[in-house]
Amino acid sequence: MNIQLSDHFTGKKLMRFTFPTIIMMIFTSIYGVVDGFFVSNFVGKTPFAAVNFIMPFLMILGAMGFMFGTGGSALIAKTMGERDHEKANSLFSLFVYVTAICGTIIAVLGIIFIRPIAELLGAEGEMLSNCVLYGRIILMALPFFMLQYEFQSFFATAEKPHLGLGVTVAAGLTNMILDALFVAAFQWGLVGAALATALSQVVGGCVPVFYFARKNKSLLKLTKTHFDGKSLLKACTNGSSELMSNISISIVSMLYNAQLMKYAGEDGVAAYGVLMYVNLVFLAVFIGYSVGTAPIIGYHYGADNHAELKNLLKKSLIIIGTFSVSMLLLAELLSYPSAKIFVGYDSSLMNLTLNGFRIFSFSFLFAGMSIFGSSFFTALNNGLISALISFLRTLVFQIAAVLILPLIFEINGIWISIVAAEIMAMTITLIFIFKMKKRYHYI
Repeated sequence: MNIQLSDHFTGKKLMRFTFPTIIMMIFTSIYGVVDGFFVSNFVGKTPFAAVNFIMPFLMILGAMGFMFGTGGSALIAKTMGERDHEKANSLFSLFVYVTAICGTIIAVLGIIFIRPIAELLGAEGEMLSNCVLYGRIILMALPFFMLQYEFQSFFATAEKPHLGLGVTVAAGLTNMILDALFVAAFQWGLVGAALATALSQVVGGCVPVFYFARKNKSLLKLTKTHFDGKSLLKACTNGSSELMSNISISIVSMLYNAQLMKYAGEDGVAAYGVLMYVNLVFLAVFIGYSVGTAPIIGYHYGADNHAELKNLLKKSLIIIGTFSVSMLLLAELLSYPSAKIFVGYDSSLMNLTLNGFRIFSFSFLFAGMSIFGSSFFTALNNGLISALISFLRTLVFQIAAVLILPLIFEINGIWISIVAAEIMAMTITLIFIFKMKKRYHYI
């Protein structure tokens, strides 16, 4: 039975609707992890460190797609809640076209300036060459990467989360198969890994365009549109938290890499890379649930259905809490095998990674609340509070912690800083949810 945004959601129905989006986000993260596995085990430690060194910069460039996806979805869902489906399709088309154009322009600029940027970040010698080589190949597919990010949100809004999952699985399998072929079998090294990733992003970005451009059974369709600066600005404002989150995470990752180079050298960067791969997979559960529920929340907000907003918030807090405890226990359980898979060939690097993992895992107990809270306010079309939560969580608290705590705890302070930042972010999120209850009537 098809679940509609206008339905009343029980806990079971909420999980059924969001499950494909959760799996979609996990799968997106997993095929990035597979990329790292092949580079680390078949190309070497220095190329692996280089990929993790330049990746934050590449993620910053791709973040605009996530901004238009989440911010645009909130506006489209609200418009559908107001029963204006023609406008919803026009807005949907506008966001897709603008993303494709912006992606092309940013890709060209990125290819031109990636070497001086990598040098500015501190890369040199062999690592610099690897950063530039990998980055330029990935940037060729940037418009498709941005569209792939965007459509992850739009599929849920179109009431087709299962189709979104199918596209993500297809892109992921493309990356995994090509990684095994290009890197392990053909031994193309870093070039093979970059090509595998780029081609998978082409799949993830093109297939949804073909689907929505033709007659389909979803709520959305690519049509003729007109420039609507006000709606674009609103989408950017709504999605600014997700943009800020992605940019901030990347900036903070650069700072972490700099601190790790200071305290542990190249091994520290490699260890942090392993943690970030696992972090992507685990946080994907929270992000997937938040992205999956956003169009539901936006729809009922647009329909002034306060009772359902209360229901959605209550059930979501219970689900997020359950996920959080489960993520902590699973992370502690998987710390050794995860470290072994990536860096088992180097005992000192293995020990460094394992120690960091066991401290870092406690961040999962607190991260889900602020991720959901930011998405919740995006869905309510309150981009300011959403962006503030993301800004504090991913930038302010992280920077303060990673600059101060290593002075006290040295290398362990870097891992502790992530946990400390998530605790502060959760506290701020709960304060905002309580403060805004009278405005939105969700409590």
